[in-house]
This record gives sequence, structure tokens and C-alpha cells, in this order.
Amino acid sequence: MNFVTTHRGSAPLVLDSPHSGTFYPPDFGFACDLAQLRRAEDTHVDKLYSFAGELGCAWIEAHFPRSYLDANRNLTEVDPDMLSSPWPHAVELQDAAVLSKRRLGKGLIWRATDDGEPLYARQLSVQEVQQRIAHCWLPYHAAVKAAIDAAHARHGYSIHINCHSMPETAGSHATDFPGTKHPDFVLGNRDHSTSSEALLLWIQKHLAQAGYSVSLNHPYKGVELVRRYGQPAQHRHSIQIEINRALYMNEKRWRSPTALRRCAIV
Repeated sequence: MNFVTTHRGSAPLVLDSPHSGTFYPPDFGFACDLAQLRRAEDTHVDKLYSFAGELGCAWIEAHFPRSYLDANRNLTEVDPDMLSSPWPHAVELQDAAVLSKRRLGKGLIWRATDDGEPLYARQLSVQEVQQRIAHCWLPYHAAVKAAIDAAHARHGYSIHINCHSMPETAGSHATDFPGTKHPDFVLGNRDHSTSSEALLLWIQKHLAQAGYSVSLNHPYKGVELVRRYGQPAQHRHSIQIEINRALYMNEKRWRSPTALRRCAIV
């Protein structure tokens, strides 16, 4: 099984979707309700950006679900309490944001759904976590880095959009802001550290002129994929875009998306 799809581009724009995967590997071994688990998916984000190829944009897409392994987390964000033996690699113990996510069960390997339901009725082995990293995290990040490097080499700059969706209302164990009613879009560049401020404000203005409500860096700043690859001083700009699912789908029925106006995204 190929866990990652990559389409090469010719433009300076690189798009990636780490959380829209719907292939649940047979070794997952989850014990919670599948319908509840699937609500963690960034549903239909791959379809929303299906125009990427027409614009010459590189596209990277994960097929594995984020609850199996979250490619938007650092490899140090492992919860040792989930494992049946000691984790042999470094574990983040200082970063407050990482520790908060771990408390919610949202580390590299998820412990709980967005409603707090435990995923597993067992502990995981070190070997199976390492296999998930080898089959999912490493190839996904290699593909994103290669696409950004290629765009930068061609044009002297790159713009990386990390593509996500969010529920209309945040779940009880999804974020540090449970029950938050989300705007139409949340744009994140980790407080202007992963892209130029001007670029983020330009996207905000563009969306606002199209009639959408937009928040900057709250409640989502962007996580590992923009942090790792956004280097604005080197003309490598990375921005996370969260789209409210209520704009394009019925969250309860998972209906197919209504096409967003192209100007809303690019």
C-alpha cells in the first residue's frame, strides 16, 4: 500500500493534505467506534483542492488517517504511557503546547478521539509505532520537503499551503478551546514565524473580500509541517489554512463537498 500520493508541480505553490486520509490499515487495532473515529478526518479536503494540478501546483496527500499517525506532529511527540515498553528515542517534555496536546490524547499517535473516547484497549508496542513512522511520517515529510525544494529551486521562492478543515464547533477533546464556534477560515503561520506577515494578511484580505470570516493564528497557529518547512528569511513561506466544514458539507451525514469558489482558496 502506498500511504502517500505526490503530484509534481511547476508553480512556486506547494499544497499538502496530511489529515484527509481514509485508508485504515489492518494493523491499526483500534477499539473505539469507527464512525466516531472518522470524525477526526479532514473530510473531503483532497476534493476541495482537486484543482491543484490545473494550476501547476505540487500536491502531497496522506492516505493514512491522522488518528493512526499524525504527520503534523514532531517525532518527539510520543506518549510513553501508551507503550508496552520504554520509547528508545527523545520525547518532548518541556513545550507547553505539546504537553497540552498529549493531555488531550493528540500526540504523534492518538490516544483519544475528539470527544475523549479512548482509541485502544491495549498498549502499543515500540515496534508498531516505529513501523508507522517508517511507512507514513518519513515518506510524507520527504515528499513535502522535496516539493518545496523543487519549487524554490525553480522560482527562487516557494509558498507552501498546509491544507486542513475544522468542524463548525470544536470538540471537547480536540483543542485547548473546546466548544469554540469556528470562523469560515483560520490562517496560521505561528505568529508570522513561518511566512511573511504581508503574505498572510494578503490571503486574509482576499478571503474577506470574497465574503468569508477569517481569523489569524487563533485557535490554530499551524504545527509541525509549517514549523519545519517555513523559513521566510530564505523565501520559503508556509501557511496553514483551516476551512470550516460547514461551508461545504453536512458534518452529520458526510455528504460530498459543494465546490468552493476557487478564489476562496487560491
